[in-house]
Amino acid sequence: MPSRDELTARYRQWDNDHVWHPFTPMQAHCQEEVPIITAAEGFELIDTDGHRYLDGVSSLWCNVHGHRVPEIDQAIRDQLDQFSHSTLLGLGGVPSIELAKDLVGRLPKGLTRVFYSDSGATAVEAAIKIAYQYQQQRPGGDTSRDRFVTLGNAYHGDTIGSVSVGGVELFHGVYKRLLFPTFQVPSPVAYRTPEGHNPQSYLEFCFDELERTFCESGDRVAAMIIEPLVQGAAGIQVHAEGYLKKARELTAKYGALLIADEVAVGCGRTGTFLACEQEEVVPDLVCLAKGLTGGYLPVATTVATEEVHEAFLGDPSELRTFFHGHTYTGNALGCAAALASLRLYDSRRILENVGAIAERLRRDLTPLNDDDYVGEIRQKGTMVGIELVRDKETKEPFPYGLRMGHRVTLEARKRGVIIRPLGNVVVLMPPLAMPVDLVARLVDVTIQAIEAATKEVGLGEA
Repeated sequence: MPSRDELTARYRQWDNDHVWHPFTPMQAHCQEEVPIITAAEGFELIDTDGHRYLDGVSSLWCNVHGHRVPEIDQAIRDQLDQFSHSTLLGLGGVPSIELAKDLVGRLPKGLTRVFYSDSGATAVEAAIKIAYQYQQQRPGGDTSRDRFVTLGNAYHGDTIGSVSVGGVELFHGVYKRLLFPTFQVPSPVAYRTPEGHNPQSYLEFCFDELERTFCESGDRVAAMIIEPLVQGAAGIQVHAEGYLKKARELTAKYGALLIADEVAVGCGRTGTFLACEQEEVVPDLVCLAKGLTGGYLPVATTVATEEVHEAFLGDPSELRTFFHGHTYTGNALGCAAALASLRLYDSRRILENVGAIAERLRRDLTPLNDDDYVGEIRQKGTMVGIELVRDKETKEPFPYGLRMGHRVTLEARKRGVIIRPLGNVVVLMPPLAMPVDLVARLVDVTIQAIEAATKEVGLGEA
């Protein structure tokens, strides 16, 4: 029987030999002896050496209730006794029907039609195609509406369509020649502003650019896609208040659809089930994934209004069908997990806990505002981005090659906490059900890790 150390070494070697990790510089990865996760309990991950780590990023922003949740585990076991998967092409399925009914009851009035897929990117791909086809098939259809309004530094996934409506140069630059053109407008955030602007004037410029784009080209716009309130992968960039409402007003005025990509911000992360609710906006299409199953299984939805859905109705011979789908669309196990997770939102008052987490994060992170290498702390609900800078006054960033954010995550890992960076931005994203005492530990370790990482490169106090 191999020892624990021998097992860890074996799995690490197999990992290095055969697994290509996402968003990971593989040469560096193979040298870092990363933890190999073999179990989980509550809000902790457990590696093959028996070390426990607080899950400070919700296993990439998807975990809601913690790990090994009895109610969700049982729902999956019960569904296994019925059936694990059956296609939705021409057949119904009890779990997908029940989930759709429950989900529609939680969304703003008017969002009634649930199209299933299996990830945030696929939910966005479906929304893009639905919006494009809708504009051609709606009453008085218009084939000239072939553009999408997008935001700078947007992230909507990694498929070609979702990358086309994205704007993160680091992720998307190499694929430019593969992408379809869009009308890109500046993101309404003002930590850094172009020369000649102060924060207030730049935010006014962002609002004006959005309106100018629709005034000049609104008749070509099929839809605008937006991450409501917060651009996650851009570094937890929190939008200026009122921008989402402005986007809704302009899309409605010019006959374009509004696609809300709530993959990261939805399912309660910002304090309401949909982030859109905070500006009383009802989109035409809303994309959900990540937290939908509580972080258990890959299920995503693109939810449409009745008006959008009606444009796809007609005799089969009219070819108005949405010819799009995936093998595991509406997977029974995933839908059972999602339904159990949503019921826990009610019984455990998850959105109330989100408020408590948000307040504890806000309070405990306050001392970091005085750190010489913390440029800005951005927060919306349980979503936090701590931007590290070489120079606080000039906002000069650390060089990308220094991997400053990654250094912080390594220091946190030594202290039993898993966090993840976005470049120089340290991201905290606790599960929505995490007790506030564990949130306090997450923040305390993060502060220690930032201090240790800056000292390591000769920046902090000796």
